[in-house]
Amino acid sequence: MNWLVEIFTDTNSVAHVVLLYSLVISVGVLLGKLKVGGISLGVTFVLFAGILAGHIGFTGPIQVLTFLQEFGLVLFVFMIGMQVGPGFFESFGASGIKMNGLAALIILLNILVMFGCYFLFFDTGNSHSLPMLVGTLYGAVTNTPGLGAANEALSNVFGDDVPQIASGYACAYPLGVLGIIGATIAIRYFCRIKLQEEEERLRQDDAANTATKPYRLRLKVTNAALEGKTMLQVHNFLNRDFVCSRMLQNGHVVIPNRDTVFHLGDILNIVCAETDQEAIVAFMGPETDIDWEEQDMPMVSKRIVVTNPSVNGKTLGNMHFSNVHGVNVTRVTRHGIDLFASPSLPLQVGDRIMVVGPEDAVNRVTSLMGNSVRRLNNPNIATIFIGIILGVIFGSLPFAIPGMPVPLRLGIAGGPLIVAILVGRYGYKIHLVTYTTTSANMMLREIGLVLFLASVGIKAGAGFWNTLVQGDGLLYVLSGFLITVIPILIVGAVARRRFNFNYFTIMGMIAGAYTDPPALAYANASCSKDAPAVGYSTVYPLTMFLRIFTAQILVLFFCAA
Repeated sequence: MNWLVEIFTDTNSVAHVVLLYSLVISVGVLLGKLKVGGISLGVTFVLFAGILAGHIGFTGPIQVLTFLQEFGLVLFVFMIGMQVGPGFFESFGASGIKMNGLAALIILLNILVMFGCYFLFFDTGNSHSLPMLVGTLYGAVTNTPGLGAANEALSNVFGDDVPQIASGYACAYPLGVLGIIGATIAIRYFCRIKLQEEEERLRQDDAANTATKPYRLRLKVTNAALEGKTMLQVHNFLNRDFVCSRMLQNGHVVIPNRDTVFHLGDILNIVCAETDQEAIVAFMGPETDIDWEEQDMPMVSKRIVVTNPSVNGKTLGNMHFSNVHGVNVTRVTRHGIDLFASPSLPLQVGDRIMVVGPEDAVNRVTSLMGNSVRRLNNPNIATIFIGIILGVIFGSLPFAIPGMPVPLRLGIAGGPLIVAILVGRYGYKIHLVTYTTTSANMMLREIGLVLFLASVGIKAGAGFWNTLVQGDGLLYVLSGFLITVIPILIVGAVARRRFNFNYFTIMGMIAGAYTDPPALAYANASCSKDAPAVGYSTVYPLTMFLRIFTAQILVLFFCAA
């Protein structure tokens, strides 16, 4: 049985390290699924399993722990950037600017409350007090990438004497999860909000906001002014966005293009925005009934998946679907959202396009687009690691700032995040196939996260109990609770009373500002609409970037002073 004992005790063996991580991760993930009051800590419980392992002396070589910690962080942060990149810049719409501004205010208030706790509760002469509070800050806001960024920046400042800020993170995290949900509920009572009335507001808003909903029309041209006019002339004169997928003209079905000429009596199949349908009917002619399948030229509609890398980045106008291929593209579905088939819209691998035309022409376009769902299931490993190379290089660039003891570097958290956002948004322009299935992205992200959490927990485990019981552990718990709750109460009241946001939108915005999935799950369970998810996704990209970036700033500007 000596061989079994050696696996658990020989810290220099590969088998021991594999066993250590496998046990810590599996135990942490399983325990993280347990719910108390409908709330679970999720995969973050891996950190606590690692702390327990480190506390009892079940550990590994420090070099190996550090490598797996940093590699896991890079993988985790990069896959987050790839996920949020396509919608990062689009999140700054009309209401998006307000919500992102409020989320940024929450981040600022979190930092200000942290400094308030530092001066009120802690010995400002202790060089490790502020770094530990930085760890507490990121536990209070349940943001693991920020912890990683701060931890990495601290290693550049303190060298081998790095404060184990994961202890502060672990002290604050459990109450952070509960505090986010509790403070969100408190806003409801402070502002005297009734959930039924908020649901009714959402229903009325959905009824009023029909501009982006596609609407199908079958029209008969009766306006004499359209006789002899081309499709392009009619489109420009009407100044409405519509797509004519087929036309019945002189008893024959044709696929119209920009040069197709209108005649009285033509019957058109049109897709437009719901709010534009009345104007189009009034301008062209009344709606009519027609069975397109009974016409002399049977047409088919087919949803095609873009999987051909050579198509990536080309616009619909450049593809010349109607003129060259004899088909029309009526809409494009990307990330579950239907988009108008504008000529300037660039196609991306993973898009689903609705194509209408003769069956043989549609089949040719199907071959051109790829339409291989099987190909999409293969993650683009080359793009991921090319991006990581660029991210690590970018994160290592030194930016000298007067008054700072060390140059500012974005590090292996900030650099890969920024590069991943840019690659996810603009990678198609340099023919990088950035599409990754949701499941593949989630798998790589979770692997990186559990490697990071397990490593941090194991390294921090030896001193965690002393920090919690004999040191300032209870002050870290109290500070974390204040950091969590105070900004939510302030910003939640501002969002409601100043901007009159719907309560469910506020719930999603707060969950996104704290990057907290349990809070989002609670908000979704409270609402029958998708308002919480919209609020969460609107602020999540910018919040994630700011959490990681401010972690670097806090360490380099204040902890290094």
